[in-house]
Parts: sequence; C-alpha cells; structure tokens
Amino acid sequence: MTHVPKTIHILAFPDVQLLDVTGPLQVFASANVHAAEHGLATPYSPIVIAKQQGSVVSSAGLGLHTHPLPQTPSDTLIVAGGRGVHTALLDQDLLHWVRDRARSARRVASVCTGAFLLAEAGVLDGHRVVTHWDSCDELARRYPNLQVDPEPIFINEDALWTSAGVTAGIDLALAMVEVDLGRKVALAVARDLVVFLKRPGGQSQFSTALSMQHATRCQDSRFADLHAWILDNLASDLSVATLAAQVGMSERSFVRHYRAHTGNTPARAIEQLRVEAARRLLGDSALPIKRIADRCGFGTEETLRRSFMRAVSVTPQAYRERFSAG
Repeated sequence: MTHVPKTIHILAFPDVQLLDVTGPLQVFASANVHAAEHGLATPYSPIVIAKQQGSVVSSAGLGLHTHPLPQTPSDTLIVAGGRGVHTALLDQDLLHWVRDRARSARRVASVCTGAFLLAEAGVLDGHRVVTHWDSCDELARRYPNLQVDPEPIFINEDALWTSAGVTAGIDLALAMVEVDLGRKVALAVARDLVVFLKRPGGQSQFSTALSMQHATRCQDSRFADLHAWILDNLASDLSVATLAAQVGMSERSFVRHYRAHTGNTPARAIEQLRVEAARRLLGDSALPIKRIADRCGFGTEETLRRSFMRAVSVTPQAYRERFSAG
C-alpha cells in the first residue's frame, strides 16, 4: 500500500498568536526532516488553514500563508489561540466547520485560548481541559460544562488534546509525535529544536517565583525585590530574622505585612521556592538528590522528601523517574 502522510491541519485566524501556529507546525516539520534523514517515509503533512484564504496577519504583525478550510479529512486538527479568537468564535460558519471536522478527525487539539473556539463549537463539553492560566477562570465561567484544570501544561483525553499557553503547544505536538512515532523520535525532534526538556503534560504551567513576583510587584516592591534575593540565596539562612533585616523591618511587622501582601507565610513561601528549584534540578540534571537538597537549602534528603511530598505528592526520586529529561 502507498504510504500517505498524516494530515495535520492547524487552524489560524486574524490576530492569531504566532507561536501557537508555528510551534506545533515546526515540530511536525522537524519530524519529517528526521524521517528523511533516516530513510523513512514522511510521517506528516502539516498545513496552516484559515477561513481567510491566502493569508492572515498574526497578532505579532507577521502574515501567515494559509490554505482554505479543507473538505478533505483531517487526521489531526489543531486550533491555535490568540487575541483574535473571541472574534473568530462569533463566526457561525467557522464553528460549523470545526464542529463537523471534530467528529471525523482522529484527534482534535487546542493551543492556549484556542480552547474557546472548541468550547463554543461544543467539542469540549464534559471534558477536562486546560488553557492559558490567565484565561482558565473565564473559560470555566463561560462554559460551565467543561472541567477546567488550570495546572497542567497539556491534557490528553482520548482523541481530545488541550494545552496551556504558547510554548505549551510545542510540548503538546511533541507528545503527539511520541504517540505516533515513539519516544526516541520525539526526543530527537526536541533536540533538533533545542527544546531543553520535552515536558510531560503533568508538569505545572505555573512558576512559583513568577507568581510571587506578579502578586507583589503592584503592592510592595520591597517584597518583589526580596523574592529575587531569595532565589539567589536559597542555600543560605532564610529565617524570619534574616528576611526581615533584608527589607529593613522588624520581625513582627515583616511577618504581618508579608502575609497581608502575599497571602502566604514566609516559611511556606520559602518552601515553595525551594521545591520549585529542586524540581528543575531533578528534571534537568543528574545531580544526586543529596546535592540537590544542599543546593536548594533543604539541608538533608529527608527534609527535601517531606517538603516534596507536601507540595507535589510524590517523592523526589519518583518525580525524577517521571519527569527527567533522561
């Protein structure tokens, strides 16, 4: 039988987020290059499509060459996101096409706020889904039949895939390649793209440090500066006395104001930052767990293990086995 590449249709629209389109597109294109280099059949035919024939302009101002909405079947339909999605979901003809295509495609996916278009078309009803963390509340409010989980990078339920913001679309596409062609090929594509780590979907899309900076930057710059200092000194003495001295406050005043501004105790915030640092090292390095415990300020492996269990519900070793870059 003649080999037929899997058709990957990536749906774009005016003001689409550029990386939502080009990230997955390049993953499948790189998988094709890898196949050619190894004398294998071309696995994919990735095509950017849009209702606007010829081209659409992304929110970054760069135009994308697009093909018209196809009447031929899709193996995989990926709906990109971006600020233009809320205009796109008012287009009843487009919604009808998406709804009809979703019934026949082997798998359907959204990147970032592309989930709104799939939700408006009724494709996501009853499913656990994710979108960009900043849009999760709105998605859940507008579409109460969805089970919106704001935490993961991407979620795969049978033939339905949804992902968090922007670069998470690359992780989603790499996971699809792994399903189709195996882990070895997916890792080779990740290497080719200089993606530091092919992240599994269960990884969190949240950065503790980034969330803390966002929460404090508009309230008290002293605490934002303090968090930056803490990240540079995780292995140091980070007692309340040390932190209070760093911001020029008494210990009692520091604890009261810190909790009022961040909603967290200093001890809990320090633990969260240290756990996040340990997660990165467990996934991205081959350092022994004892060294990681020292470097992140836990002191002992047992202290790291207890903190990890509280925050992640698995042991450091189990986390490394699941999420290591290998």
